[in-house]
Amino acid sequence: MAPPILSLALPSETGRVLSIQSHTVQGYVGNKSAVFPLQLLGYDVDPIHSVQFSNHTGKLLILLLKNSLRTLRPDIWCESFNLYKRRHKLVAQFSLEGLEANNLLYYTHLLTGYIGSVSFLNTILQVVEKLRSINPNLIYVCDPVMGDEGKLYVPSELVSVYREKVVPVASMLTPNQFEAEQLTGFRIGSEADGREACKILHAAGPAKGTGDLMTALLLGWSNKYRDNLDIAAELAVSSLQVVAKGIEFLTSYFH
Repeated sequence: MAPPILSLALPSETGRVLSIQSHTVQGYVGNKSAVFPLQLLGYDVDPIHSVQFSNHTGKLLILLLKNSLRTLRPDIWCESFNLYKRRHKLVAQFSLEGLEANNLLYYTHLLTGYIGSVSFLNTILQVVEKLRSINPNLIYVCDPVMGDEGKLYVPSELVSVYREKVVPVASMLTPNQFEAEQLTGFRIGSEADGREACKILHAAGPAKGTGDLMTALLLGWSNKYRDNLDIAAELAVSSLQVVAKGIEFLTSYFH
């Protein structure tokens, strides 16, 4: 199916990416970490923020809880936070409906990151189905952001939705070690265990990597080297190392 004319308003020979992830005011995670690298690799990127936080989720929840408990009961705080997440889900839905109304839903890639609720994740599944009805060759790269270092920072109910519904439809999956354990039910204590977990995930569909920036880089390079994931992964890791070294240099320079 040829892409609609309006979808080519910003032409790119590389592709068009719809990126649905978190956005932070401080720090570089989610869409702030993914959009610019993909643009450098030649993609047109349309970001939709699944939520807007002041900073990374792992720290945000602690800060919110510490501050809000001074004035609110825990049950009121939880309900307020749930309302906040539902509002962002509605904003995302309105954005998608606007794109559809203007014939702008032709994408070559879908990239998803932090999704804070089961209902929002089910909406993502509907988005995958809709985008593939327009472009059957859509590549869906999913970073199943659920937690790290042995702790979940999303509702536990999301794990089964990722495992049973998202993994089978994803083209590429990029969990960290903890998330891979949640998805496979397999404890990873060595490199051999990691390979076994990868085999379990491969049997369900996709591949493996880690981090918001790594996910974006892997998407970008894998499209350029579609028949050689080894080279794509090597280039993605190399790009990540360049960024890390640059940050290390600038940090030392300004301190």
